[in-house]
Amino acid sequence: MDTEWELHPLGGETGQAYMGVKDQEHIFLKRNTTPFLAAVSTEGIAPKMLWTKRTVHGEVLTAQTWIDARLLETCEMVEYDVLELVRYIHLSKPLLSMLYRMKGDIYFPIDFLHVYEQDLQHDLKTHSFLAQVLDYLKRVAPHIENSPKTVCHGDLNHRNFLLEKQGRLYLVDWEMVKIADPISDIASLLCQYVDRKDWLMWLDVYGIDVDQNILRRLEWYALYYCLMDVKKSQFQGRYHQMNRSILLMKELLGKQRLL
Repeated sequence: MDTEWELHPLGGETGQAYMGVKDQEHIFLKRNTTPFLAAVSTEGIAPKMLWTKRTVHGEVLTAQTWIDARLLETCEMVEYDVLELVRYIHLSKPLLSMLYRMKGDIYFPIDFLHVYEQDLQHDLKTHSFLAQVLDYLKRVAPHIENSPKTVCHGDLNHRNFLLEKQGRLYLVDWEMVKIADPISDIASLLCQYVDRKDWLMWLDVYGIDVDQNILRRLEWYALYYCLMDVKKSQFQGRYHQMNRSILLMKELLGKQRLL
């Protein structure tokens, strides 16, 4: 990479993102991002990609246009622009075709469960309620494995949405992109940002005709999201958030079941 660029770490969970500064020019730089970024950049879903270079250490640096934007607030995740962008991604046949050609990861329900079980702490393995939820998901998984597959972002967190001053919305951080049931994306968004009583209304606005199959898939992926959130929250020491996800799972499997 051009040594005249001054790198400023931008934080984040991976520590791979930087602001590059040279003279009065600013760019966004990221190490070892997915090659699929070129496709979503071309579609205008992510900021414009400028170049990709391999460093002497074998890493790949990708540069994107630096935009004057801010992260979405949690309360803004229920707005229509977010729903519209997510739906556009899920319905895009060109993006799906591109990801297939790039041999993107194809996820079935059992693959999601493997991610949860990988490096799972002993106290979570032996937690009676969490073990019951995992067993339930394993039993239901074969019944939903043939669901339609689309491009799924895989990390629909408000910190991955950038709102430009002119009002344009971008979605960044595509490292977890996969070909999977779009309900996996939708369930994660609903669990994080939408009141349970409004889930069906959100699905209606998205354009989904709700039936028993949709409800079963939504329940499955919502429970999976909660399991993953418990795992992540325990690792980060966020025990209050762990309890919130456990309570949501109990609600989903209790008197207020979707099915």
